[in-house]
Amino acid sequence: MENWTIDKVRRTFLDFFKAKGHTEVASSPLLPAEDKTLLFANAGMNQFKKLFLGLEKRSYTRACSAQKCVRAGGKHNDLENVGFTTRHHTFFEMLGNFSFGDYFKEDAIKYAWELVTEVFKLDKSRLYVTVFREDDEAEQLWLKNTDVDPKHIFRLDEHDNFWQMGDTGPCGPCSEIHYDLGEGFKVEKPFFDNGMPDFDCGRFVEIWNLVFMQFNRDETGKLTPLPKPNIDTGMGLERITSILNGKLSNYEIDVFQDLIHFTEDLLGKTVPAEFRSSLNVIADHARSTSFLIADTITPSNEGRGYVLR
Repeated sequence: MENWTIDKVRRTFLDFFKAKGHTEVASSPLLPAEDKTLLFANAGMNQFKKLFLGLEKRSYTRACSAQKCVRAGGKHNDLENVGFTTRHHTFFEMLGNFSFGDYFKEDAIKYAWELVTEVFKLDKSRLYVTVFREDDEAEQLWLKNTDVDPKHIFRLDEHDNFWQMGDTGPCGPCSEIHYDLGEGFKVEKPFFDNGMPDFDCGRFVEIWNLVFMQFNRDETGKLTPLPKPNIDTGMGLERITSILNGKLSNYEIDVFQDLIHFTEDLLGKTVPAEFRSSLNVIADHARSTSFLIADTITPSNEGRGYVLR
């Protein structure tokens, strides 16, 4: 099996989309400069919000990025999951490709399938796709433009397949790609009686979310079409790196193993298996703390500083 470092995965993703005419855009700071509705940057699309709304124009209509994200408070909060799951972190990097009124569903689906099956070479038989229950077009585009197993496409409701950044703002139906970790990941019942995977059981990992950004939601909940349809995708860097290396846990990849080994060196002993989750929490929080402080956030008694403390 090919060895994939986290740096190699990041660079492969960005280079793939640069070859497709995308401009590589640097990550924005964790402290949102203009969006007061956010505690921290929590998605790749944050810095492009005005582009989605048609309030700003730039020299490019296609972009890709590796965005620094913290989800420890607010609508998207993973703090309580850290240490209890193998996939959640307070700090992570979100790989994304974006279209601002350029391409839409069809090309987004084509690009995604090409990257995961031809570049990353993931086993197609382990890939599952979900679409929003009312999105007939997305399902047909998957069938038309890829060789995904038709029996591996499922429709889910708003909770799973309609993405929005917060209570207000750009939003739209989405399509997710999930990877089956296989029988090595022991769960009692990975499939429902109708053959649909239990996407919450832990065995099926969401690796990429393709958001078809079509609407803006106002304070009353009303959806208004955006000036142009857009694409906003998000792939967790740590998750895909774990899968590419055949690991069952994100904490087994290089960036976390370095921190875990350093912690054990400080302790002067190897931590028993039953306490490994504590090491995972330490590694996660040390990483988050470092990036937050590097982005000028300091410990305090309120807001962002309180989360850091």
